[in-house]
Amino acid sequence: MSDSAPPEGDFAFRGVPGQSKWPEMVYAGALSFLRRRYSRDLTGVDVAVSGIPFDSATSNRSGARMGPRGIRAASTMVAELDGFPWGFDPFDIIEVVDYGDCQFDFGYQHHAVEIIEAHADAILATGTTMLTFGGDHFVTYPLLRAHAKVHGPMALVHFDAHSDTWPDDGERLDHGSMFLRAAREGIVDPSRSIQVGIRTVNSETHGYTVRDAPWVHENGPAAVVAEILRVVGDHPAYLTFDIDCLDPAFAPGTGTPVPGGLSTAQALAIIRGLASLNLVGFDVVEVAPAYDHAEITSLAAATVAHDMLCLLAEQRQAGRY
Repeated sequence: MSDSAPPEGDFAFRGVPGQSKWPEMVYAGALSFLRRRYSRDLTGVDVAVSGIPFDSATSNRSGARMGPRGIRAASTMVAELDGFPWGFDPFDIIEVVDYGDCQFDFGYQHHAVEIIEAHADAILATGTTMLTFGGDHFVTYPLLRAHAKVHGPMALVHFDAHSDTWPDDGERLDHGSMFLRAAREGIVDPSRSIQVGIRTVNSETHGYTVRDAPWVHENGPAAVVAEILRVVGDHPAYLTFDIDCLDPAFAPGTGTPVPGGLSTAQALAIIRGLASLNLVGFDVVEVAPAYDHAEITSLAAATVAHDMLCLLAEQRQAGRY
């Protein structure tokens, strides 16, 4: 036993700018995403992580409002060591803080769009990139509205079991129709956008390129990466990952699970191939911890989000971010 004092923990509160990963006890301590310090001062910050605990637009099982908390808790397992297979600590390269959660009054759900959009506006106004945790997938719609004010119509790189382009009257709070609304409003460009992992029937693509789950299984992650790069090109791209893109064997903790999906290994291999994209925003949504088993869904989501940060770190090393 060493006589030296143990390292100080609780870096969610005690951390300082430039704090690298540190082997804080994974089973204890104050929770933040990847043990990043909580801060709303975005001076010198590259990425602000925030949660949107909203799930009033769900069509099946509710519970994704607990997703940000679940992802943060599971992320302690990913916060210890250099990123695999990257071989670096992303926090030696980019500055990331946990901004906390967007605040709602649960009795006024009809204000959700304006509240989420204003939350994103405040972060984006500082030039900081957003990594956001849902909540149900509807939260991506107001996030896209905010990002489009900065970047114009974006490419949408969309991982999901569902197309989320069913009919929409422009007023619904519905996690299954908002990407049709986004296309109609011109905040995403379907001709530059791609949906990966789809395995529910929708006879109309509305201009989105679709590479469904059987296509992924037949062709493999490298072919999916090539398709994403081909469709998106150098257009500003927003990456949204619905955890139900994964098969329920790998992600049972979600509201609308659909068998036949991607494995965690397939999804991570695809994401890790996207560093050449012009990535302007990210989210991971639809984690519902109440339906999870042994935190495997939350851990998958935390790893996906960690690798999104590693993409930006890789871009920074290459001088592209």
